[in-house]
Amino acid sequence: MQKHSQDSLVRDRARTASNKPTLKALSFFSGCMGLDLGLEQEGIEVLLACEVDTAARKTIETNRPDMALIGDIRNYSANEIREKARLSEKEDIDVIVGGPPCQAFSSAGKRQGFNDERGNVFLTFIDAIVKLKPKFAVIENVRGLLSAPLTHRPHEMRGGNYPPLSQEEQRGGALLYITRQLKEAGYGVSFNLYNAANFGSPQQRERIVIICSRDGEKLPYLIPTHSEKGLYGLPKWRTLKEALEGLPKDGHRFVKFPQKRLKYYRLLKPGQYWRDLPVELHQEALGASYHAGGGKTGFYRRLAWDRPSPTLVTHPAMPATDLAHPEEDRPLSIQEYKRIQEFPDDWIIEGSLLDQYRQVGNAVPCSLGRAIARMLVNYLNGVESKVFQDFPYSRYLKTDDVSWELDVLGKSDSINVKQLCLF
Repeated sequence: MQKHSQDSLVRDRARTASNKPTLKALSFFSGCMGLDLGLEQEGIEVLLACEVDTAARKTIETNRPDMALIGDIRNYSANEIREKARLSEKEDIDVIVGGPPCQAFSSAGKRQGFNDERGNVFLTFIDAIVKLKPKFAVIENVRGLLSAPLTHRPHEMRGGNYPPLSQEEQRGGALLYITRQLKEAGYGVSFNLYNAANFGSPQQRERIVIICSRDGEKLPYLIPTHSEKGLYGLPKWRTLKEALEGLPKDGHRFVKFPQKRLKYYRLLKPGQYWRDLPVELHQEALGASYHAGGGKTGFYRRLAWDRPSPTLVTHPAMPATDLAHPEEDRPLSIQEYKRIQEFPDDWIIEGSLLDQYRQVGNAVPCSLGRAIARMLVNYLNGVESKVFQDFPYSRYLKTDDVSWELDVLGKSDSINVKQLCLF
């Protein structure tokens, strides 16, 4: 790979100087900047973005022309990253954020973990954190990271006369390795699996967020602003109807459903899916998928007005993960995608329509970025974190650092007195 080469028309550039006194962040695997927008909305200045995707780089260039922009993280030393961000060796970096490519850990993929090249980029990111020494580091990823091994042993080489799986080959080996690397560098580490709907997003999107503090302290979990049923004195989850309120009806850009599928959609009401079709049409509608396992909840799925959206995906019209408008006979438009991910209407997403869906579908909801920023700012200002005992941060159990370690290792070195009241 040629040093600092880039296939994109958008060239790498250094940051335009600014004298604003505020927390400073560097963003990696920036995409179309959902996480970064959330940080900015809470007063954190993002100095640098790092992205290799051509369309996403154009999106960053268009919306943040003064921001430093670099390409493949593997092509830059820590000093070169500082130079691009116009930071001297003596200047502190307040925050580093990033969501390394998650396909290597996705439960829908082959789960190669760090055997996958994308997994190796994850390790490069951890190495950059250790060398750049920010006050805080934030790592966002998919739920599959909680169970992914560090190294993958083929199934035909397990059991029988083969040796037992090593700790690196066992469930959770990747996350264990990552957190130990950061702890050995002096960082306090906490993590949890968070549903973005609990932080004001009109979308049920679950992501693991790892938060690291250079002072060695284990930081508190994010503070929810909403709850599903309005418990804990919090407002209820935001709905799709609220998210799309005021959006012009004309000018929507969207892909189309195949004509043969439209006849089934025309029989469904908001919030319904294939099981709500007449029984005699079930097998006809699903075809070969009818005999597949699982609940198949994404087939012929019309979204409900009075609920948050399901997790946005990179294409709204794939048969198993349909995201159909509640009433119109079409998938969600890119304008609706942006609203659900909480991008401003004037935030320009560059590239083809499929490029735009992919960028927004992969983004971190802005509200989750805001929740991360609020927690960091409160910690720096000495504001005591509010604790919601037994709060259901996600649909799953044993996903916080303490209970996860107890489950995977049978012990935990992450127990913090301030967090004991959570259990």
